[in-house]
Amino acid sequence: MPADPSARTVLGRSHAIIGMVHVPPLPGTPRAARSVDAIVRQCVLEARLLADGGVDAVMIENMHDVPYVIAPMGPEIVAAMTAVACGVRQAVSCPLGVQILAAGNREALSVALASGAAFVRVEGFVYAHVADEGLMPVAQAGELLRYRRAIGATEVAIWADIKKKHASHALTADVDLAETAATAEFFGADALVVTGLATGRPTSPADLGAAREASRLPVVVGSGTTPENLEAQWPLADAFIVGSYIKRDGLWSNPPDPARLRRFMERVTALRGG
Repeated sequence: MPADPSARTVLGRSHAIIGMVHVPPLPGTPRAARSVDAIVRQCVLEARLLADGGVDAVMIENMHDVPYVIAPMGPEIVAAMTAVACGVRQAVSCPLGVQILAAGNREALSVALASGAAFVRVEGFVYAHVADEGLMPVAQAGELLRYRRAIGATEVAIWADIKKKHASHALTADVDLAETAATAEFFGADALVVTGLATGRPTSPADLGAAREASRLPVVVGSGTTPENLEAQWPLADAFIVGSYIKRDGLWSNPPDPARLRRFMERVTALRGG
């Protein structure tokens, strides 16, 4: 299938592929076991593997810090993620993204500014919801964009999750995904992230279509993309964050699997018409 000419540009190209580096447990979290230097070395190795495998960008996320706490984060988390981000940014030439769980949006912006990252993925940008970490009662768009301006990080793009995974949206049941997408655009997001119900769960083409119809912003698939469902998502999305599939046995917590990465990128190449 040739590239969709209506696709919106993300990170300088249409249908960008963003490979995930799930950062080992950080200092102070329940499963922490490694030094910061060892964490950085591991993340650099994974980022190089992803970049060499052909992804268009790499994103780092502290997903091993379970159980998560809702921001604000301690300075040890910001410091360690900055070390990781700077290490990865120096090791690979492709753009870098940052996410800090849970809803560590200001912290992610600070890390992105310090490391030269291109974007942050944020939670709770518009509308309240109940996440598995607890209630996220305040939409962060207003404060976050003011903070971005205040610290001089306006070049860092904000990719906002809408109706995000691992959460209940009963509080906003009368606000559908399309209206949420329109609100996120109105409130200044740079891209919309649409997901399935949980990490590794496929994103609905219907949800992608609804977000795309409701907004002029790029639509990013945030979970569950595989070589098998990529074709159905391709005309409806402008970028794809890929984590679980490219890990050993398709499990996000496992190390990257070069064979699965190669298989995924071969499918991408075919859909790009190459």
